Amino acid sequence: IQELEKIMENVHIIEKGETDKVSLGTTVKIKYVDDDEIEEYREEYRIVGSKEADPSNNKISNESPIAKAIMNGKVGEIKKVASPNGEYEVEIVAIC
Repeated sequence: IQELEKIMENVHIIEKGETDKVSLGTTVKIKYVDDDEIEEYREEYRIVGSKEADPSNNKISNESPIAKAIMNGKVGEIKKVASPNGEYEVEIVAIC
């Protein structure tokens, strides 16, 4: 109960704004660059806060490596993602 009360005290409602940049609350489609195994491998993610994250439903935390890398990115930009298995690149294909 205390945890929920603390969340409610600090809640910020995010209005849906412009979709020309990746931000909290947007849905983004990305393509993995230089993926030899799959030419057009694409993923779609919704960027959410850490409490809402649900990777099995493609909702990733804004604190995740992919989200950190693509935040404020625009369609067509290629971003480097740091991961425990090494760095890789993703291209922002669409922002909804």
